[in-house]
Amino acid sequence: MAPLGMVTRASASDNHSDIFFMVPQDDSQADTAAGRRAHNEQYGIREGAYTAIMQGAGENYLTAFALTLQASTSQIGMLNTLPAFIGIFAQFGSVMWLRCVGHRHAVVVAGAIAQSLLWLPLLFLPMVFPEYGAVLVIVCAVPLVVVGHFSIPAWNSLITDLIDSDRRGVYFARRARIMSATSFIALVTGGLVLTWTQHREVAWAGFTALFLMAAAARGMAARYLRRLDESAVPVTAHLHLRLRDCVIAGRHGDFVRFLGFSGCMHFAALLAGPYFGVYLLRDLHFTYFEYSAWAATAIIGGFLALNGWGRIGDRYGNKKLLWATGFGVPILPALYLITDQIWWLMVINCLGGVVWSGFNLGLQNTVYDLVPSEERAGAVAVSNGVIATSAFLGTMAGGWLSTVLAPEIIFGGFEVHFVSNLLVVFLVSALLRLAVAIIFIKPLKEVREVEPISHHELFQELPLIKPMMDVIGRRVGHQP
Repeated sequence: MAPLGMVTRASASDNHSDIFFMVPQDDSQADTAAGRRAHNEQYGIREGAYTAIMQGAGENYLTAFALTLQASTSQIGMLNTLPAFIGIFAQFGSVMWLRCVGHRHAVVVAGAIAQSLLWLPLLFLPMVFPEYGAVLVIVCAVPLVVVGHFSIPAWNSLITDLIDSDRRGVYFARRARIMSATSFIALVTGGLVLTWTQHREVAWAGFTALFLMAAAARGMAARYLRRLDESAVPVTAHLHLRLRDCVIAGRHGDFVRFLGFSGCMHFAALLAGPYFGVYLLRDLHFTYFEYSAWAATAIIGGFLALNGWGRIGDRYGNKKLLWATGFGVPILPALYLITDQIWWLMVINCLGGVVWSGFNLGLQNTVYDLVPSEERAGAVAVSNGVIATSAFLGTMAGGWLSTVLAPEIIFGGFEVHFVSNLLVVFLVSALLRLAVAIIFIKPLKEVREVEPISHHELFQELPLIKPMMDVIGRRVGHQP
């Protein structure tokens, strides 16, 4: 149903007034607004697809590029942690910039263009100065990643104002599915290119092709970002979230509880998350092909489930979405204790892709729901900062546990011996995830008007479950 009116901001000629007023909306205005929204949604999806190409063909091969330049283990660790850590502060800096200057659209477009250009020094400087190649990769990767982080709060604030709030779940699920498929294709293509060039002893040519592709793809993403139309969106004057309000009881209590849930769950999850690959390659002696196949199943699982999760979030609320996935997350690491067969591990990782895609979608959309538009950029930065900090602490704690825990569980007369002590770390992670879900999910607040649904009915609506139920229902109800 078309809205009765639209909110319009006073023009600059009205002494830069911040007064909003209501004007009638005729059919032509409604059609124009609907067309503008549809175009913005399409441009946002196309931007996401090209950004996914940059990630799949570029970011995923930074470690391999550094290894060809004789990077040490500590340098590889720094390459994977330092840029993202600095990026946390870049997001807070972005919020301060937006608070003083505004211009969300300009920030995201300029950030995409800058990121596209920064691939060039990252590619060529290590080749020109190979004796400092590994260090130069790290030095050049920092601004590349930081610029991307600087754009995140502005992009999140802008895109949520440009799309219908009642369709966010479906829209972001669709966007994520397209990005997953595109990134997967780019990743596989990159692997084939590098394999082909490595066999001909010209690996540098493969990296040149991939990083130039990444730069061009991000440039195309900037093109679609530039075409976003925010003419009907009020210019937000104060894009911030006061941290003082977060610690003072009252105004942002629901958001603070949500941050506690998100932070604790990511801490518990990252106790194990970074070490599944170590367990498979070092302890189970998987080949690289087997490991790649295992990793690909998570992408496939997420791709198949995202539309279903988006529908659940929009129709029944993000709290129900987080309930369904939050109690699924603890099961995943525990399943690794019962099998070491590759096919079953691939099934488990596929299930992990299903569950985590819904959980991350629920976290993202809950942030959008809990805070008003003018504070959304700051809320995104705070949420991402909590997640990144919790993930770092969880990773460090998991690494420490792997050095002190024995590969066995002894409880009274009950003894279980494992092939690796990492399985004990996985069990600790599972128990902590379950504790976080029990403590935090029930107090979460649903702020939108949504349809009520029982837990039994929700189970029947889950991705992969609903299609099977539909098929069974059609067969039972079929009349010859």
